[in-house]
Amino acid sequence: MHDILIILVALGASLLTLISGFGLGTLLLPAFALFFPLELAVAMTAVVHLLNNLFKFGILWREADRGVVLRFGVAGIVGAFLGARLLMQLEELPYVYPGIREPVSATRLVIGLLMMVFAFLELYPKAKRWSLSPQWLIPGGAISGFFGGLSGHQGALRSIFLLRSGLSKESFIATGVAIAVLVDMTRLPVYLRRMPDGLLSDQWLLLTLSTLAAFLGAWLGKRLIPKITFRAVQVLVGVMLLLIAGGLLAGAI
Repeated sequence: MHDILIILVALGASLLTLISGFGLGTLLLPAFALFFPLELAVAMTAVVHLLNNLFKFGILWREADRGVVLRFGVAGIVGAFLGARLLMQLEELPYVYPGIREPVSATRLVIGLLMMVFAFLELYPKAKRWSLSPQWLIPGGAISGFFGGLSGHQGALRSIFLLRSGLSKESFIATGVAIAVLVDMTRLPVYLRRMPDGLLSDQWLLLTLSTLAAFLGAWLGKRLIPKITFRAVQVLVGVMLLLIAGGLLAGAI
């Protein structure tokens, strides 16, 4: 039953990315985290996120700015590797404090806090206008890649560093997708090396169906939903993310 729920969430999350401003990974991670261990949930989200971005990159690659992808993306690869390594090492630490239903691990503490921070970033209207000069591209790539590897949250930070890079709207989107692919391809092998054999592959059917649902959501959203942001939907999604993050921090999830 929970598999059907996750597939529906993947479909809905892909739709909501077009009207809420939240990224697919930001919305899908909490759904996986409700039913699977957090480190597995992060890896499963990364698989769907990578396949979805490869699909988009196949359509948009001609518009990507190779210079920006090289400068930002190479630094992002280094940052993603370090962030993913840190996530795996956090799982080896003892529990931080007792929770309502179960002890709260270092992984749950970090992911829960990051979910809250990035939910607030998405909800704060002025954050959409934050930007840094192009001289920050390389450190920006490392920073956004690091958080991408650690929790999958990279889109909001990436936008801050790319907004003033002189890209057209089409190039901005395509370049962001290309960078996201590099980050995902870097962090996934790190996750897989530290997981028990077969733990992720056992979920291949669920991952396949979730990915197809995400594709369908993007296709439907492009045709059925106006390309505007509905603030009420954005706030609702943000509040739900904050509640789930609070559940992780309290040991209730």
